[in-house]
Amino acid sequence: MVEKQTLQEAVGLAVRVVGKKESLPVLSCVLCEATKNELVIRTTNLESAVDIRIPARVEKIGACAIPAQTLLQTIRTLRAGHISLTTEDKHIVCSSGGSRTAINTVPHEEFPSIPKPIDGIRFSLPHKVFLEGIRAVAYAASTSTIRQEFASIFLTHKDNAVVFVATDSFRLAEKKVYISIKKEPEDVLIPVKNALDLVYVFERSGDEEIVCTVADSQLHATLGSVSFVSRVVDAPFPDYESIIPKKTTTEATVLKEDFVAILQKASIFSGDTRQVGLHLYPKRKIFTASAQHTTIGEMSDAIDAAITGDDIDINFNIPFVSDCLQSVGADSIQLKFAGPGKPLIIEGVSDKTFRYLVMPLNR
Repeated sequence: MVEKQTLQEAVGLAVRVVGKKESLPVLSCVLCEATKNELVIRTTNLESAVDIRIPARVEKIGACAIPAQTLLQTIRTLRAGHISLTTEDKHIVCSSGGSRTAINTVPHEEFPSIPKPIDGIRFSLPHKVFLEGIRAVAYAASTSTIRQEFASIFLTHKDNAVVFVATDSFRLAEKKVYISIKKEPEDVLIPVKNALDLVYVFERSGDEEIVCTVADSQLHATLGSVSFVSRVVDAPFPDYESIIPKKTTTEATVLKEDFVAILQKASIFSGDTRQVGLHLYPKRKIFTASAQHTTIGEMSDAIDAAITGDDIDINFNIPFVSDCLQSVGADSIQLKFAGPGKPLIIEGVSDKTFRYLVMPLNR
């Protein structure tokens, strides 16, 4: 017997990492294991896994594998506050109030084991720090898994800061969190999809610390009664510091909301090219953005800015520039240009914990 809302929330989180391999039907299931005074909910897609423990009144210890979506949808339809789960032959019977539902099960013996780390590299990070770090850089990771290090989030520690980095080789996002921690995290590469699943699973939790253990090519993260396991990438992350320009030729300081607005307008007139031209002429105190498309029209708008350095005309992919602005924790931003054909660096004026680098387009 379990509380309905608690079970629904647990299964809802676990479904996030359900597998979809038709060759192994058990991966599309939730493994429910009744132990002493608790019900354990597990799912895995072989890349990551979730283990959630919820209180329950257990009359008989046992386990079964239940199709995840069927179970979740069934729980949502039940109105009573408690649910009784009972196995009968090859079914799991969900009883609640006057409702009785029998769901076909899958042999649970085929469910992959999720090993617990006995030893390994262990560290802990505040819940908020871990999740905000992932969110701040995840969009900059590659969507292709050909080079797995580019489809991952790099977690490291340097200069008294926990550092999150992601790059797809065309852009790079870095988030530093200055915080005192008991033990410095070792360098680890988490596949970006798994990292986003981790955020989803833990985002409703409190402000406790997430305890992580890296062992046997896996990251085990635990927060209270919820555990998340992810494969880690065994590959070196690029020496990204070496590609960040040491000198800039042109700099501009603008209000973030003004820059967002001008990029939004440019996206309307850029069509499928998604290209915006930035034109800075410091001596004439001019900063304009332009976009054009043969079937839509064209635009050229000026923006208020404090500009120094050399004149520059340079083109960028609009989403590659705008994606980072959500991660800048300041009202004003600095655009630092290294010259034609070279990267643009975006930082917050009053927030130096985030840095973004993006390569220009060849016109």
